[in-house]
Amino acid sequence: MNAPAEIMRAELANAVRIRKSEPVRDGVILVNGADLNPEPVRWLWRDWLALGKLHILAGAPGQGKTTIAMAFAATVTSGGRWPDGSSCKPGNVLVWSGEDDPADTLLPRLIAAGADRSRVYFVSGSRVNGELDSFDPARDMATLQAEAARIGNVRLIIVDPVVSAVTGDSHKNTETRRALQPLVDLAASMNAALVGITHFAKGGQGSDPTQRVVGSIAFTAVARVVLVAAKVKSEEGEDRRVLARSKSNIGPDEGGYEYRIEQSEPLPDIHASYVTWGASVEGTARELLSDPNEDDDGKASALDTATDFLVHVLGDNVVPSKSVYSEAKEAGISKRTLERASEKLNVKKRPGEGGKWYWSLPNSRLDCVARTETVAEKPHQH
Repeated sequence: MNAPAEIMRAELANAVRIRKSEPVRDGVILVNGADLNPEPVRWLWRDWLALGKLHILAGAPGQGKTTIAMAFAATVTSGGRWPDGSSCKPGNVLVWSGEDDPADTLLPRLIAAGADRSRVYFVSGSRVNGELDSFDPARDMATLQAEAARIGNVRLIIVDPVVSAVTGDSHKNTETRRALQPLVDLAASMNAALVGITHFAKGGQGSDPTQRVVGSIAFTAVARVVLVAAKVKSEEGEDRRVLARSKSNIGPDEGGYEYRIEQSEPLPDIHASYVTWGASVEGTARELLSDPNEDDDGKASALDTATDFLVHVLGDNVVPSKSVYSEAKEAGISKRTLERASEKLNVKKRPGEGGKWYWSLPNSRLDCVARTETVAEKPHQH
């Protein structure tokens, strides 16, 4: 049961307690906690796409955000498997796109991804007083909900771009929240996962990806889960693409999957891109999507900063790793970047008393003493 229905049930239960002689008054409705039943979050893709909730899929142009969304749709319509290998029950999908043509762009991508296109429905417009008009969420949401109910089993709704739902200023918090609410209500009433696609603002590499989403902060505030897609350099200097969780109010808020954008010809003379999923990756979205070598301004990279930090902190000493991590955090250096810097410097990591670990530089005076003692302990070779 979705939240609005649950509140309605609780309100009716509360009404039973009201004496018949007591008049029903207009005003604020209060629901007693005892009339509500705790419910778990229901997932389309566990920990990634929740039924009845809004998700934002963001990234810079050219990162395949729409292609990723079509991959989601293909998984739902075909009853396929998610990147983690879990299965998905088949269902129907609604797609409202203000940027890509369904016939020559979206449908080819769906076919290339293995979708059952008979389960995909594109919002192409609305009929008002017998005349065709563009879809207006402020006016046509009730009609869309009725059509979705007629179709039945709608499990995923894709809005590309999500800013299309905002008729006012998408940089104003109040207007954006008001505009998004009908979409959120639609997803809740249909028990469908809602995915809104948007872009990153220019610059800001290395910052929290959630804060880089264009427009009002309301987009990411209203969303329960924010997914980000980006192309980054691996530690080996190779390009790789990563889909990561940047925010989640209802589950894990880190980790991701590598992916590639492939090209195919699913039908004669029909060319389309599709996604192939790779290995899972660990870390926060900020860590996963930051270039390990340099930032936008070409200044000292995060890795260089962490390297200098370790040289300063360790010096000729042997330092408890817990202290190193703590000081790095205060200096704004992520755990992942710190560990990359330690590998770059070949930092020696040794266990000590009480199961504690200690770090030292390989060329430090104490390290040289330790290596000398180790050699002295070895038997002579004859």
